[in-house]
Amino acid sequence: MSTQNIKAIDAIQEAQKIAFAPFVFQATVSLRNLGVFDLIFQHRKKGGITIEDIAKTLSISTYGIGVLLEIAESSNIVSQDDNKKFSLTTIGYFLAYNETVNVNINFTQDVCYKGLYHLEEAIKTQQPSGLKELGDWSTIYEGLSKLQPKIQQSWFEFDHHYSDDVFQEALETVFRTNPKVIYDVGANTGKFAISGSKYSDDVSIKMVDLPGQLKIALDNVEKAGFKNRVTHHEIDWLSENPTLPKGADTIWMSQFLDCFSEDEILTILKACANAVKDDGEILIMETFTDRQKFDNAKFILEATSLYFTVMANGNSKMYPAEVFLQLIDKAGLQLKEDIAVGEYHTILVCKKK
Repeated sequence: MSTQNIKAIDAIQEAQKIAFAPFVFQATVSLRNLGVFDLIFQHRKKGGITIEDIAKTLSISTYGIGVLLEIAESSNIVSQDDNKKFSLTTIGYFLAYNETVNVNINFTQDVCYKGLYHLEEAIKTQQPSGLKELGDWSTIYEGLSKLQPKIQQSWFEFDHHYSDDVFQEALETVFRTNPKVIYDVGANTGKFAISGSKYSDDVSIKMVDLPGQLKIALDNVEKAGFKNRVTHHEIDWLSENPTLPKGADTIWMSQFLDCFSEDEILTILKACANAVKDDGEILIMETFTDRQKFDNAKFILEATSLYFTVMANGNSKMYPAEVFLQLIDKAGLQLKEDIAVGEYHTILVCKKK
């Protein structure tokens, strides 16, 4: 539908949907968490189920079930037949059972929802003004290891969901030059260090991250049995003149640089350029906004940018590839390869000029 030629009656309908979008979202979360979606789906071969039967089965008032299903019907999440039996629409099915949609719902609800109220303040101040809803930290990365378990789980599931499917393909790219020393910058939970250690018996991996994150990552590495081949380096990239030890054959950064402003990314890239060997490689894997085949993927990335604005650090976002290419050049690096990975990701392979 063209937004320029849309009729006024349709335009105001879309505008009202935006005005009440939080109501629809919270109703959806409630329908899912209370088991209403599951119950309706279980009755799909019986022609659906009535509000009264849902209320009786779940021990919830007909009033409560009713107000939720009314807004859900108006939002095309459920449909009601002439016998007043409810069924899930295709939209409702995806809201209930699509993994990506549910990862996004949990991330929005548990990590971002309360904080998004402070978006206007974050825009004005370039500070993550909504982060105070989760804890007293200057950035969310300082508090990841201290988040409440449910919130932490939703954060990591969101973070990992958009990289897990391409991990094996990415490892093949990383190890095609047979590196012996890899720096994993932005180690997160240690997933790359563990996967890389499994992929090659000859590699030594140094995890680089904040102390709190490294504690989690080191525990996971030890449990996986790779403590003898994985070392670590504590760093705060927002400190003055952050540096890395020299000697890396390969430096790997996956969905890491988007956590920083352009000036901060340049600082990180320069530090990596100083740390990598003259014939080494710096590999950057990102989901760039200007390289998405599907509109909904671009939409998700643009929404994620608002998370960075209000919750994470106040000054980063999901970037188009052209911004990274300019920063790579400014850092004294040159692009060696530009590799598409999976449906959403790109690996930029860089080397010293």
